[in-house]
Amino acid sequence: MQASPYGLESLWLQGDVITRAVALLMLGMSVASWYVMIAKGMQAFAYRRALDSARRTFWNAASLDEGVTSLGNNNPFAHLAQAGVTAVQHHQAHAGHLSEQLSLSDWVTLSLRQAIDESGARLSSGMAVLASVGSTAPFVGLLGTVWGIYHALISIGTTGQASIDKVAGPVGEALIMTALGLAVAIPATFGYNALVRSNKSIAAQLNKFGFDLHALFVTGSRSTDGNGAAQSGTKLSVVRGA
Repeated sequence: MQASPYGLESLWLQGDVITRAVALLMLGMSVASWYVMIAKGMQAFAYRRALDSARRTFWNAASLDEGVTSLGNNNPFAHLAQAGVTAVQHHQAHAGHLSEQLSLSDWVTLSLRQAIDESGARLSSGMAVLASVGSTAPFVGLLGTVWGIYHALISIGTTGQASIDKVAGPVGEALIMTALGLAVAIPATFGYNALVRSNKSIAAQLNKFGFDLHALFVTGSRSTDGNGAAQSGTKLSVVRGA
């Protein structure tokens, strides 16, 4: 079966260096954006599972070590809890030096805030790729469109004819480039917006979890229950020691 003279294959075979470079650039942008969307989507799914674990098992653990273990590894909630534990241990080990400068509450606050900021940086990694692809892909496609129209005008000028068979190829090339630019930009834009909403939700939960951890490390009890209501205690116990 003979290939269409106006398809993608013909676009590649008949196109010049500029046309092929634009096509390869858009292919690379598409691969990069889909990789980021899939990777960040899997990351968000894993973080939400860690959030469910924090809600269900962490606050019902018999000890702090058991609660931290229940959070698993490689997630911001475990990192946040471990940062709080390390801050308390460091403050107790250097009480003679730090007690004159920072209280336990201030020291734990600084450590938890730093851990939250680090987790926020990891959440936002790769988002610049999606933002760049979503904003620039239509213009890259437009470059291919302009180049295709230029070829159509050259064809008309060299032949002196404006018949459809002379301009159909270059105009079709231009339209394909426009479609490719939109096909790359639209998924990247939707993916960026979805991931931004997801990251904001996770960041809000991290801040709430950090607030509860601060209350636990400083006062020995959690400040709120799972629904945000105030409570006087929790099943999780903190063993204070040097």
